[in-house]
Amino acid sequence: MATYPATWYALWVAVAVCGVATWYLRHFSERIQATRTMALLGTVSMLTLLIWTWTEF
Repeated sequence: MATYPATWYALWVAVAVCGVATWYLRHFSERIQATRTMALLGTVSMLTLLIWTWTEF
């Protein structure tokens, strides 16, 4: 079984938090720029996690 560094797990947490924050902002606020920012951060976190996983593990 592979062991992953703490930063890898932190990216998982960032993806989850950004996903929930994007959903919340989209449905319960009118802050369009904040919604886009959270979605962008989540997307970048997920792409980083994906590329890191494919190249290292």
